[in-house]
Amino acid sequence: MKIGELSRATGTNIETIRYYERIGLLPVPGRTAANYRSYDDAHRSRLSFVRHSRELGFTIEEIRSLLDLSDDPERDCSEADRIATAHLEQVEAKIAQLTLLRAELTRIVGRCRGGVAADCRVIEALGDHSRCASPH
Repeated sequence: MKIGELSRATGTNIETIRYYERIGLLPVPGRTAANYRSYDDAHRSRLSFVRHSRELGFTIEEIRSLLDLSDDPERDCSEADRIATAHLEQVEAKIAQLTLLRAELTRIVGRCRGGVAADCRVIEALGDHSRCASPH
């Protein structure tokens, strides 16, 4: 299939496909006699894997490691487990941050009752760093 067909089949932008080829996540395809890239089902499967992994928030390097494992089916999968576990820990930390953010926004939303910015309770609350749960 041509790059446009691969793009439609996987829902991936053509430039993203080319980028994945440049960085080695997707093998460079052969060329047709007319010099078009020629992709096969292996490209589609690999690209789908990369897309799904990206949607789950895995980094390019994590995906590269996972692909290396999948390219060698006889290898022990403990590395894949380690990568997924580390990613899960990052997701859980992000959820905790978002929970704090939600609580803070819930606290300040609705405090502004009109008037001028100098008297705005939302701006006042955002400027009150003593209530900040995060060091940022």
